[in-house]
Amino acid sequence: MSKPLILVTNDDGITAPGLRSLIHFVRPLGEVVVVAPDSPQSGMGHAITIDNTLYSKSVVIDTEKGAPQEYSCSGTPADCVKLALQELLGRKPDIVLSGINHGSNASINVIYSGTMSAAIEAGIEGIPAIGFSLCDYTWDADFSQAGSIIKRIVSEALTNGIPKGTVLNVNIPKTDGQALKGIRVCRQARANWKEQFDKRTSPTGKEYYWLSGEFELLDKGNDTDIHALEERYVSIVPTQFDLTAHHVIQNINNWNLNE
Repeated sequence: MSKPLILVTNDDGITAPGLRSLIHFVRPLGEVVVVAPDSPQSGMGHAITIDNTLYSKSVVIDTEKGAPQEYSCSGTPADCVKLALQELLGRKPDIVLSGINHGSNASINVIYSGTMSAAIEAGIEGIPAIGFSLCDYTWDADFSQAGSIIKRIVSEALTNGIPKGTVLNVNIPKTDGQALKGIRVCRQARANWKEQFDKRTSPTGKEYYWLSGEFELLDKGNDTDIHALEERYVSIVPTQFDLTAHHVIQNINNWNLNE
């Protein structure tokens, strides 16, 4: 039997250390092909390119013998997955892996995440998919602690599958040298960003803004991804992309809408 085909992508760009680490971790598990943005695409959410041309080219970053085929793409993470599935791969991948993101995608961050948008795009196409993030925003973060965890999760996903309509959002805590305690499957914590804009003036007199803000946790539950991460556990949140609030349908049906 042929090895599982593993499509790897990210949102930090094809040269990002997190992506290079992910490739290294999963190479023993199957045939790896990489299609990733040619520049950072963080915070792009599920944006796609519709009013500009999209470029892709084969690139050689890893010169090691047996290194995977890699393509850089001028578009977003979602573009990368679309292009890979439609044009670049010879067959449907067995799993799509996105990351390892430099920084957390826990809680409300999943809404804005380019990393998770790539996984969701694969899920929409019926392909098992996982987004991986390390809760360390530095470029030279230590990804080594994530290796055994990622291999275990990917191996289990390849063996057992992931339910249709669902992708996995995996966040790995920054432990500063302390050992991880394990893995918890949990729910997304309720939180938001308390945002503000820093208004400035350019040397030419033009006003501009920098977005800033503070993460505001509104959820004290001990079954959330944020709680797991704070306790040095890896969090796995099964994430669905059907945004229907099914429990509200009957409530809205009680409105006087048809008179």
